[in-house]
Amino acid sequence: MSRDTHTAILILIMSLGTIFMRALPFVIFRDGKTPSYITYLGDALPSAAIAMLVVYCFKGVNLTAYPFGAPEFIAGGLTALSYILKKNTLLSIIVGTFCYMLLLQKVFI
Repeated sequence: MSRDTHTAILILIMSLGTIFMRALPFVIFRDGKTPSYITYLGDALPSAAIAMLVVYCFKGVNLTAYPFGAPEFIAGGLTALSYILKKNTLLSIIVGTFCYMLLLQKVFI
């Protein structure tokens, strides 16, 4: 099997898996009534995922050595502030990432 054929088969399998997983809730909950525990998970999991990402982003910060976590905390604060002001997740991610890279490469050298 050639490399191109192998790649095409992998893309096809991943696409079918994605379509299946997206359609599955509509098949399972065909009557339109969603169980209360599924509704609870839909409400609780986004906040839990964001909290986990925040912990992951700050887990490697060294508060005892220069720059004492300043780039991470400044960029994290700016990300949160831009989301609070604009309510745009993508914009907040871009602003935070740009700020962090700028601080690392130009300010805290």
